[in-house]
Amino acid sequence: MTTNAPSVPALPAADAAVRPAGRPRFDALYGPPILITLILLGGHLTLGLLESPWKTGLAIVTAIALELVLSKLIFGRWPHLASAYVSGISVGILIRSPYYWPYALCAALSIVSKYAIRLKGRHIFNPSNFGIVMMLLLAPAAAATLSIQWGNWAWILGLIWLIGFAILYRLRRLHSSLTYIVSFVGFAALRAALLGSGALAAAWAATASPAALLAAFRSPFLAEVAPITGPMYQLFTLFMITDPRTTVRTRRGQILVVFVVALVECILRLAEVVHAPYYALFLVGPPALMVELWLEQRRKAAAR
Repeated sequence: MTTNAPSVPALPAADAAVRPAGRPRFDALYGPPILITLILLGGHLTLGLLESPWKTGLAIVTAIALELVLSKLIFGRWPHLASAYVSGISVGILIRSPYYWPYALCAALSIVSKYAIRLKGRHIFNPSNFGIVMMLLLAPAAAATLSIQWGNWAWILGLIWLIGFAILYRLRRLHSSLTYIVSFVGFAALRAALLGSGALAAAWAATASPAALLAAFRSPFLAEVAPITGPMYQLFTLFMITDPRTTVRTRRGQILVVFVVALVECILRLAEVVHAPYYALFLVGPPALMVELWLEQRRKAAAR
């Protein structure tokens, strides 16, 4: 799922002025690590979500160690480790392999991409998404991705979404996740109609009844919409597509880009591409960020 810890916008001066002196304040940078840890614990304790706790631990240690070394070497400062922890644990949850090395390599690729692929001082790929896509392209025989569902544990799903939405609301990124969910459900209905068109036509020809048509549509629709209830899509929806470091700045732009990601994913799914969401974000996110940076540069040049 990453996805990376979103940066926290600075508090307005008015908010800072009215806060009572000495009042404890929760550092919102710790919100995503707490949430992703809940996803890991809930999934592993109920479904045995992890391939191995040791493999996940290896991914986390690799990500944190590389973040420390690269930040100190390149920028001369020690980093906040929330982002590296989220990247490492995302890799540990999302990668499936009988070997240990894909976990370490995927985590390393994720962190290195932050420092090696930059534009105007920003890294343009979501780190964990980049690492996972590289593993799928370079080592498909050694690594796959998580596909397990939550099954009937609806209370776990509801609790994680509730906590996740609360954190994203505080970070002003809830609109991105909600846009993706609505778009995914809409495109799931479209795929169900396209893929089940024969059955729908037969049901209508046999009875000409809207109830029969709805009954014939129900099963393919549920099959298409079911993946979003799984832990993989939770990570993707709550972390990867909401990462402020690798998404455009404006609210409208974020909504548009997330919709396009869902559209490209729908097209890839219709083409039977197994890892459609990762490839969709990989194809859409960086170009969108590059276009925004180019437009900003043009506006600055015009102002001068």
